[in-house]
Amino acid sequence: MLDPYLALLFMALLAGAFALFSVTAAPYIGPRRYNRAKLDSYECGIEPSPKPVVGTGRMPVAYYLTAMLFILFDIELVFLYPYAVAADSLGLFGLVAVTVYIATIGFVYFYEWRRGGLEWD
Repeated sequence: MLDPYLALLFMALLAGAFALFSVTAAPYIGPRRYNRAKLDSYECGIEPSPKPVVGTGRMPVAYYLTAMLFILFDIELVFLYPYAVAADSLGLFGLVAVTVYIATIGFVYFYEWRRGGLEWD
């Protein structure tokens, strides 16, 4: 009865063992030579716009907001691929559903644009 799930269970145990091994072994295997360049915050190879407070390594909030917006819009658009594959079999219901979905994404994009969330100042 559990025979079909045996391979899945084995892979889950293997993944868990690898994760546990990686977390446990990293402090012992990794390099311990830290210098100032490695301890500084990294922002795409350029100096952060407002200088971070020494020792805290803080970066501007706009950096994180732009990254989150990119991830959200990117992930939302990935959901259109299944519709592109099964567009013939979904018919009118699929067309209406995808139209509502695209209209919702467009509304959110327009709202974010009007609020200034896409400007990098």
